[in-house]
Amino acid sequence: MARNRIIIFCAHSDDQILGAGGTAAKYAKEGADIHTVIFSYGEGSHFWIKGEITSDIRVKEAKNADKIIKGNGVTFLGLTEGKFREQTKKKNLKKKVREIIEKIKPTKIFTHSKEDPHKDHYAVHDFILDTLNKMKYKCDVYSFDIWNPSRIKRRDHPKLVVDISETFRTKIKALKCFKGEKFALFWLFPTIYIKAISSGFQNHFRYAETFIKER
Repeated sequence: MARNRIIIFCAHSDDQILGAGGTAAKYAKEGADIHTVIFSYGEGSHFWIKGEITSDIRVKEAKNADKIIKGNGVTFLGLTEGKFREQTKKKNLKKKVREIIEKIKPTKIFTHSKEDPHKDHYAVHDFILDTLNKMKYKCDVYSFDIWNPSRIKRRDHPKLVVDISETFRTKIKALKCFKGEKFALFWLFPTIYIKAISSGFQNHFRYAETFIKER
């Protein structure tokens, strides 16, 4: 049986855990290769600290979180927050992302939802879907929400529901690696629990993560 190879494409260094941390940990536990590709270093998240110092902190945090979920490594693309659309063209990022996809040959890809109100999040969604379409690469692609408390627009769209009852604590442990994001996580933690419990209840699990199938 072929080994599952998964790439999580996300905007910032904690998005992969917020959006798909329980699922990534579950798949890794089942023997899948989990690769994370992060578009920015998140150097603007701590305006009182020099950008390069913040970048180092965010990289270490992401790598520590990756170890907790038993991932296979984190790649940073180095874009500037808030300038994704301009910089993906200037830096010829499609070539780099294409090389990553061709090297890993993912069986599944997870990325941001196009409905997420954060401009970096929906920019990553559009970029990844456009790149895959131009490559004519065939694999299942799923999207997750971070800043949307619930899905209304695509409620009846095909979904993937993953039982994360055994890995929800792993997700929370990985999130605690991002000590520099305490303020943002303080507001997101209630939503994380509500989403996991709600998705679980609707599907007869204790905790679950639900993703929209993009293609």
